[in-house]
Amino acid sequence: MALSVTNGENPELKVPLGQDMPNIIFIVLDDLGFADLGCYGSEISTPNIDRLAAGGLRYTNFHTTAMCSPSRASLLTGRQHHAVGMGAIAEWSTEQPGYNGYISSSAATIAEVLQQKRYSTYAVGKWHIMPQADAGPTGPFNNWPLGKGFDRWYGFHGALADSWHPELYEDNHAIDVVVPEGYHLSRDLVEHAKIFLDDWATRGEKSQPFFLYLAFGAPHWPHQVPAEYRDRYRGKYDIGWDEVRRLRLDRQKYLGIVPQDTRLPPRNKGVEAWDDLDSDRKLLFARMQEVYSGFVEHTDAQIGLLLDYLKALDHLDNTIIVFLSDNGASPEGGFEGAVNARKELVYGAEDLEAKLAMIDELGGERTNNHYPRGWAQVSNTPLKWYKKDVHGGGVRDPLIIHWPAKIRDSGSLRHQYCHVTDIVPTLMDLLDTTFPEEVKGVKQMPLHGTSFAYSVWDATAPNRKKVQYYEMLGDRGLWRDGWKAVALHEKGTPFEEDEWELYHLDSDFSEYENLATVYPELLEDLINVWWQEAETHQVLPLDDRDYERAAEGIARYSIDKNRYGAGSSRLDRYHVPNIDGRPYEVKASIDVVDESTKPEGVLISVGSRFGGLVLYMQNNMLKFEYSYDGVERQIVERSCQLHLGSNNVGFRFNPNRNGGGEVTLSVNGESGPIMKIPRTWPVAGLAGGLHCGRDGGSPVSDNYLCPFTFNGFLSHVDINVDGEVKIDISAETRRSLNEE
Repeated sequence: MALSVTNGENPELKVPLGQDMPNIIFIVLDDLGFADLGCYGSEISTPNIDRLAAGGLRYTNFHTTAMCSPSRASLLTGRQHHAVGMGAIAEWSTEQPGYNGYISSSAATIAEVLQQKRYSTYAVGKWHIMPQADAGPTGPFNNWPLGKGFDRWYGFHGALADSWHPELYEDNHAIDVVVPEGYHLSRDLVEHAKIFLDDWATRGEKSQPFFLYLAFGAPHWPHQVPAEYRDRYRGKYDIGWDEVRRLRLDRQKYLGIVPQDTRLPPRNKGVEAWDDLDSDRKLLFARMQEVYSGFVEHTDAQIGLLLDYLKALDHLDNTIIVFLSDNGASPEGGFEGAVNARKELVYGAEDLEAKLAMIDELGGERTNNHYPRGWAQVSNTPLKWYKKDVHGGGVRDPLIIHWPAKIRDSGSLRHQYCHVTDIVPTLMDLLDTTFPEEVKGVKQMPLHGTSFAYSVWDATAPNRKKVQYYEMLGDRGLWRDGWKAVALHEKGTPFEEDEWELYHLDSDFSEYENLATVYPELLEDLINVWWQEAETHQVLPLDDRDYERAAEGIARYSIDKNRYGAGSSRLDRYHVPNIDGRPYEVKASIDVVDESTKPEGVLISVGSRFGGLVLYMQNNMLKFEYSYDGVERQIVERSCQLHLGSNNVGFRFNPNRNGGGEVTLSVNGESGPIMKIPRTWPVAGLAGGLHCGRDGGSPVSDNYLCPFTFNGFLSHVDINVDGEVKIDISAETRRSLNEE
């Protein structure tokens, strides 16, 4: 049964199924702040996204969950993220129902529903809505894109994709990407979206439209972009983050994005006044923002290629394009920014001198960079706090809906409150259909979102959504009828000691004035409603842990004895044996059938140049190399003359109690030499997976060109972990973080 037209809704917006049904595209950017687009007040050039805004509608009161996996789960299902099992990012899943990292089968995705309605469905880019434990070459695949309603997929699991050397998947298997000159992941994703749509177009069936889910890795860190885009902003940010933030607010007022009386809150805790920074930090921090802005503009250019393609196919007008960011801007670069953000975030601060030495490399393949938090607050102008927080800076995001065939007042703004859970109900409404009660034989939970289709044609229509809760890593919030109660939680502190704040968002866009002491009874009522919503949607028990959850998952799934064949698919980093602080041995079995062939190539590699290890043969030498951060490296080698028949080469690692250890090479039972490694990475902190017989990702070593495939007969490689943990890696991680 189709939804009826009520309360003065425009029936022209409805499209009965089967009558030239519109195509649908979701374009999702990652960690893009509320103020990062030209059409939302930014100085960053985004002409193609601005083109979408000019031909569609911009929403100024759209909200997400404050983190990527939960927002994507709600976007694709129309349900609250805890209710479907995605209380945090998938890597931080636990055994609690609201946090298990799987989208419940009782919460089918919009792709599954559209697939039943004869849509061709394609996913391109970031998935990140299942535990990494399922990202292995043998599955299970029921939570991969093809198991969740998509006909095809090209992209990556998890986050933090390297734009120059990504580790990608196609459909249900890992692939090695041979990167040509000028390669960039964002361009590659759009080109594959076009390939899928080329295949769709050959069918020539107007009655079978398409749904494309295009989820960029950008502009999530690492901020990696061609130099020409970075250089377009040279000198643009020398004025500093305080002034850029003020200028963005002025433009937002001019554009009508925010009310004229919107006030700019003080800098977030820990962000220094730009004028108080020394000249070296100003130079470095300005360059980091130049790179980020170039990254945003480069992503916009790729979106432009897709729009031009759709126009050439004559499918742009009758395609509903939903453009959004998954959460607010990221504070994960810390207060000082990072050249290798994985190191800065997980396991140790970089010093200023080392960062300045890499300033001209920022954005290139040798950096895993991220800007400092001062620029994240600029990205979120005029809002407080960041991604992972449920104040406005974490949850209020840009949303553009573009549908020229039906939208009559294109280029205008919409100020009605809406949430990422509301997008699927809105599409169901616009398509004049309902969400099925049963999908694949499973009874479906109700949609939790509220359709805002009424706002698409009526800018003055009153809000129909009444209540929306928030929770992320212990941060809590509740919006109801224009009021918002919110508590910023500090990890490790008692939840009952959190201070709740109260804002009237309808008159205070930026959450500037805390009214908790003015309306204590209202605040208490909203807090009580929050607890009711939390009970209803599987939010409880509250859990403020983050990396500790990942460590538990790695320990839970790790196997001590492992064998890999030379033809094995790449393994995700979460499938690498748990070698953190433990003794282990790596042994490669090589068969030599012709003494005239000089064996060369990678035997096994784990991680990337930003943190990883590799065992390889080169120039009759067996070599082991350990990269701690791309700069700090150790290498040990020995002569390796293999004989006819079977040979065993490898190394043994024995840890110490200081986070480092010793590596001893071995060739056919003869050991030596020994090399000391001062400190090692936790496996979960690595930026790449495991390759056997090649290095198919970001090169761990600079001594070869990827993939440097082993040219001999590699039978297999064994990794055997055979001892107790000598150091508590998670405790060491927490210690490092607490010292920053």
